[in-house]
Amino acid sequence: MSQSTLDELFRILESRKDADPAVSYTAKLLGDRKKIAKKLGEEGVEAALEVLLGDRDKLVSESADVLYHLLVSWVSLGIEPEEVWRSLEARMGRSGLEEKKSRKAD
Repeated sequence: MSQSTLDELFRILESRKDADPAVSYTAKLLGDRKKIAKKLGEEGVEAALEVLLGDRDKLVSESADVLYHLLVSWVSLGIEPEEVWRSLEARMGRSGLEEKKSRKAD
């Protein structure tokens, strides 16, 4: 999956905002931020567990679930993917430890 694939998926999810929640899981989630947060947390934990277990195939599947729910959360809060890409680009070329330390100072 490339950045453009994530952008495309985001647009598809965004188009589900006005869909019928009875026929669209995404529309159902978009009507309840608490549910989005819960699912994103669950999927993140499941992915973390697969890291510990070392199950590559299951981690691939859980990673897709995490990305889906993360993108739904962006749609819910009106965050455009480009905002996230810019944030990531701003961190490139910096030590991860240095970047993390700078965030604690904020």
